[in-house]
Amino acid sequence: MTPRPPAEPGASGSGAADPVVLSSKPMNQYLYLLRPTRLDMLTTGPTAEEAATVGAHFEYLQRLLAAGSVLMVGRTQNNDASTFGIAVFEAESQAAAEAIMNGDPAVRGGVMRAELYPYRVALWSAAGPSAAI
Repeated sequence: MTPRPPAEPGASGSGAADPVVLSSKPMNQYLYLLRPTRLDMLTTGPTAEEAATVGAHFEYLQRLLAAGSVLMVGRTQNNDASTFGIAVFEAESQAAAEAIMNGDPAVRGGVMRAELYPYRVALWSAAGPSAAI
């Protein structure tokens, strides 16, 4: 993903810094949506096996981030049936994106189920997230 340099802060007349707008160059971006297969993992706590699998899942996504494939990962903060996580990433093809999603230890281990979607980031803030991880 190649961001276009932002305009001068406040150039839009709003007085706030303008967001970084992505290049119009086509890229293969995808989003996979994750949901826990056992909701009690969130409400009453994970089993030892689930905790280990979720740890491996996080390490997997960290490696993809370091390699430049992953653009953003996060999850909702509710612990009910509507909770979900997402990973936004780039891949060469649909098949490569499926391999990345299916290679996730949480998906492979059956701790989370995943759905893959073609995706396109339209706007990206130059400031990034404001909350510490």
